[in-house]
Amino acid sequence: MDDKQRLDKGTAKRRKVLGDAWVDKSAANRNSFNADFLDLISRYAWGDIWQRPHFDDRTRRILVIGTMVALGQWDEFRLHARAALAEGGFTPDDIKEILLQQAIYCGVPAANHAVKEANAIIQELGLLKG
Repeated sequence: MDDKQRLDKGTAKRRKVLGDAWVDKSAANRNSFNADFLDLISRYAWGDIWQRPHFDDRTRRILVIGTMVALGQWDEFRLHARAALAEGGFTPDDIKEILLQQAIYCGVPAANHAVKEANAIIQELGLLKG
């Protein structure tokens, strides 16, 4: 696969995982400074790694959400948690189970912050029950 094909496949996967609205917003903010970086992540993260056949998208989402908790990367955590709920068929219980698991392996402070962030997203999406 050449770079153009990888970019096209990566952009399509990025749209599938994160949603058209997010990718369109990102594209609207493209400029001469960030264009090379956006192409890089589209080709390699989305066009290569997310295309590999071993794990399905659901498993990759779980890995990314858990990793963002571990690293304390809250912008990316919010992005991927919201996309999992809005685009990926995840339920609030799915996110809760990821965060309970991460509380053990990443620590309660990281999971505590993740619960706060996820709770806000779940409320914004109207998915909170009781």
